[in-house]
Amino acid sequence: MHSQRPAPPSLKRSVSGESQSSYASQATTVSRSSSKLLFGEIPLTPATTVDGRLTRQNSSICSLVLSSNPTFLRFWENETCREALLAQVEQEDLPNLRLVCHDFSARAAPYLFEYLTVTFKPSTFSKPARLEALSRIGRHVKTFTFHMPHGPETFLPPIIDPLTGSEKQFLYEPQLLTPLNIPGQEKQPKYGSQELDDLLIRQYPPLFHAATNVPAFVSAISEMVNMTHLKISCPGFDKAARYRRNAVDYALISLRIAIERAPLFSLSTLSLLPIHSGGLLYLHPMFGFGSTPSSSKRWAQIRRLNICMESIPFTSPSPRVRAQSLEHLRILHAYLRTLSHGLTRLFFRWKGDRGPSPLSLDKEPCMLPIEETMLHPSQRGQVRGPRPLKFARLRYMELENAVMDSSQIADFISKHRRTLVEFSFEDVKLRQGNWDDALEPLTRIAGNAAWKERAEEVMDVPIVLSPCDAEPRIMGPLLDEMNGSVDEVREKKGTLSRWLSKGGQCPQAKKSAKESFWAGSGEHMRRFLRGSIFPSWK
Repeated sequence: MHSQRPAPPSLKRSVSGESQSSYASQATTVSRSSSKLLFGEIPLTPATTVDGRLTRQNSSICSLVLSSNPTFLRFWENETCREALLAQVEQEDLPNLRLVCHDFSARAAPYLFEYLTVTFKPSTFSKPARLEALSRIGRHVKTFTFHMPHGPETFLPPIIDPLTGSEKQFLYEPQLLTPLNIPGQEKQPKYGSQELDDLLIRQYPPLFHAATNVPAFVSAISEMVNMTHLKISCPGFDKAARYRRNAVDYALISLRIAIERAPLFSLSTLSLLPIHSGGLLYLHPMFGFGSTPSSSKRWAQIRRLNICMESIPFTSPSPRVRAQSLEHLRILHAYLRTLSHGLTRLFFRWKGDRGPSPLSLDKEPCMLPIEETMLHPSQRGQVRGPRPLKFARLRYMELENAVMDSSQIADFISKHRRTLVEFSFEDVKLRQGNWDDALEPLTRIAGNAAWKERAEEVMDVPIVLSPCDAEPRIMGPLLDEMNGSVDEVREKKGTLSRWLSKGGQCPQAKKSAKESFWAGSGEHMRRFLRGSIFPSWK
């Protein structure tokens, strides 16, 4: 007697008439939810969830990869091989890969949503579908870019009283909690009074009201618990409205409050590329609106700081403009002082005209203490200039497009000689002294002038081979990221750029430029041309 082995269970479900209608309704629900997806995520079907929670049975199905190739299964189940493969997949191919199966979707999601850029609009953080999508992918975000350009929609006109025609004063105070709407009771005003609420709703654009919605910012940022790098980009700043607050400033206030209240324990890098001079006032954890004594705890985690700031007219002939520029320089000095204790890497660049060195504003002539003979007797003996900055852990520093004295550079090197490993003064013009005087502390530290043999002078030299009218391409990811113009990069006349480090290469290992250029095979030459000004050559 032969025993018949039972047939393996089929993975396909038999669909009856009743189940067909049920499945059709489920598919309709999924398609409707998919139309609200904004970040490329894959929603869970109603069949896989019970009250919003993944069932135990379907959780095992989600981790199942059906394949008839055992070699591929062994490869995919190996974590090292799987992560190496996903790291090489192009960003535009990851969404298609996630459509293969649930396990592919779960494994590829951290790579697809590692970098998230949000251009702030009125419904960015207030739309429920967006927050629901962010709750599914927020834990994968490592680098978050908050992009809010200046424009006509961010301009805020004066508040005019329609009855008297006079300008109304508006003292902003962030509302950290959403007011409760209790029936029978009057709703708590958002901006201080019901009259001011009505005026702001009528006269200010929806972008302003979205920028002041602090609870929405807190809810959105709290979903990105694994964020390590925060980028803030506010391009298109209009210098004509330099001293007037706009919607971008209110958004920066809400963003700062959200960062301080969200559980972002891995945040270590902050990039402001670019930022206007007044924006640092609203990002300051102690002087900004809605600040608390514990606000500086979150910003104390920052180890790497990158700033590209709009230039400040500190040499303007107008006394009023000079006074306002001096106030902005004080804000910059106070902001750097707040983050100076934990920084290990600092990059700063003035966008536009050259500005003073933010690392030594205490030495700037415009910020020196007032002579005691010019002060009132009751004010004599008080310090009027800013206190010097000291970066206790700074190892890498880069300053671009600035003007300063050689004594300022020498003083900075001497103060940070025990921690500084590399420093760069790119496109820095000296007002007084020369570079030998500026780098004199290196001779005292080393005990001799041998460091000059290891010094490297770096500059952008375009190489034109053919055709003659081809435009040279200036390499540099930082300049590309900050939208620096080619004219600013080419403006090198009368300046000196140096990159110095404590370590040096052995002289016997160095080759001349001619030998290194022609050394190697033809493949070396092709790689050189492919990475230079002719990227299309093969």
